[in-house]
Amino acid sequence: MKTTHRRYFMEIAFDGGAYHGWQTQPNAVTVQERLDKVLTTLLRQPVDTVGCGRTDAGVHAKQFFAHFDVEHEGGIDNAEAFLYRVNALLPRDIGAKKLILLEPGVHARFDAVMRTYEYHVHFRKDPFLNGRSWQLRSVPDIAAMNHAAAILLQYEDFSCFSKSNTQVHTNICRIVRAEWRWTDDGQQLVFYISANRFLRNMVRAIVGTLLDIGRGEHGPEHMHAVIQSKNRSVAGTSVPACGLYLTEVVYPYL
Repeated sequence: MKTTHRRYFMEIAFDGGAYHGWQTQPNAVTVQERLDKVLTTLLRQPVDTVGCGRTDAGVHAKQFFAHFDVEHEGGIDNAEAFLYRVNALLPRDIGAKKLILLEPGVHARFDAVMRTYEYHVHFRKDPFLNGRSWQLRSVPDIAAMNHAAAILLQYEDFSCFSKSNTQVHTNICRIVRAEWRWTDDGQQLVFYISANRFLRNMVRAIVGTLLDIGRGEHGPEHMHAVIQSKNRSVAGTSVPACGLYLTEVVYPYL
């Protein structure tokens, strides 16, 4: 009997504090490693997931997608029951939210058309935000940062915000949203950024550059010089991973 290959998309969420990012690495605990181990155990066959992207160590995800193939005739009969079993075996800081059967050719990484990240900062010591937001000493100039953030939408080459020596073919990205807003309770300041794709370390470098502007070290127009330089050393220091969240991944068929 011919083997049937069924491709599934799984939506997950995770607190990245205990992990060295999403992607499996030697001598490091990662989210992908944990998920693959659980799926391999339950499906009784080797499972190698493919994620919608990679996250740095300590970065969180409110929405993350991974695809994987199941090699048997029947596939997964009951998605809800299977998710229950997956969550029973996953650690508490990783949760499986949805399972979707899709066409064999779909791809969690290459088919994504838009991604959104948030970066959270706060200003008063709060034990419940420890590891999930970055505490700053004083409130920066939000108007200046939003002025500079709007400049990002005028460019597509973001080499200046890319981590060095990355194996990517292009540093071209299309940013469609970049702005700072207060949360409804006024306790946190959040940077929202959406683009078709992101480079490694890009959001954390952008936030660091914007905070330099917000602290008055540069004017908002400095963002033009940073981007046009195409030089990572001209941009600001990358901010800590604890405040960064992947919050939305958009596909044309979901």
